[in-house]
Amino acid sequence: MKVLIVCSRNAGYISPFIKEQAEAVESLKIEINYFLIRGKGFSGYLKNLPGLKKKITDFNPDLIHAHYGLSGLLAALQRKIPVIITFHGSDAYLLKIKFLSKIAARLSKFNIYVSKKIMERIDKNNHNAIIPCGINLEIFQPIEMKIAREELYMEPNKKYILFASRFNNSVKNASLAFEALNKLDGNTELLELKNRSREEVNMLLNACDLLLLTSFSEGSPQIIKEAMACNCPIVATDVGDIKDVIAGTEGCFITKFDPVDVAEKIKLALDFNKRTNGREQIRHFDNNLIAKEIVKCYQKFLDRDL
Repeated sequence: MKVLIVCSRNAGYISPFIKEQAEAVESLKIEINYFLIRGKGFSGYLKNLPGLKKKITDFNPDLIHAHYGLSGLLAALQRKIPVIITFHGSDAYLLKIKFLSKIAARLSKFNIYVSKKIMERIDKNNHNAIIPCGINLEIFQPIEMKIAREELYMEPNKKYILFASRFNNSVKNASLAFEALNKLDGNTELLELKNRSREEVNMLLNACDLLLLTSFSEGSPQIIKEAMACNCPIVATDVGDIKDVIAGTEGCFITKFDPVDVAEKIKLALDFNKRTNGREQIRHFDNNLIAKEIVKCYQKFLDRDL
């Protein structure tokens, strides 16, 4: 089976979770190739259509697997090769993109949603499956905090909180995190997660006392699953599928969009004062298992389509 992955490369690279999923799928004897989109907005994406058609002619895939709604819409505009789209979150919550995502969902042959909430926002009547993105449990694994801090030149006795993204990403709501931090006593620092390799993210999750996510919206955030894999305590707003992912895990807390409540939950996580058992709770997110579910969708879809 030959599958063409269609996704954006506007950030200068393929999103790690897309690349890692594709590599896991490829390990199951699926031939993978990529068409990388450059340009922003619908008009920017549309300019890639001739290049996509040429790639299809050259590679001759059995199907296209597009990631995110705009990529899916571009892929579905060619009618030669059937398209499966995975919707990740921003394509369901940003108003203009949500409208285009709904069109893409109607044009595709099959849709994958990383959470039920995303499916309900886009198109719950079409052929679909709910399959969250998996994580690489070989990259994300527990390391002794002392060793991780030494590796990153972090102070041994300071309290470090890892913010789940860049501070300037408005959807991630860093202002709430800083307001909460101002209500805390003691030697506590909020670290920005920006321009880090996968290995460095793993090291940070093991070096920090907790992960803080204050986003206004999410799909199925990878950083939460990665923190769980590292047994890192978590404080997060109730967005996406986070509540389900951390359910029953001591040291992990859901917070309101209120700095006082966020500060209280941070205190609880710091007072927990040990690592969680999150890794045991999220083994079903292993990329190798998720890849098998993806391939089942491919096979079922192609069998039905033939």
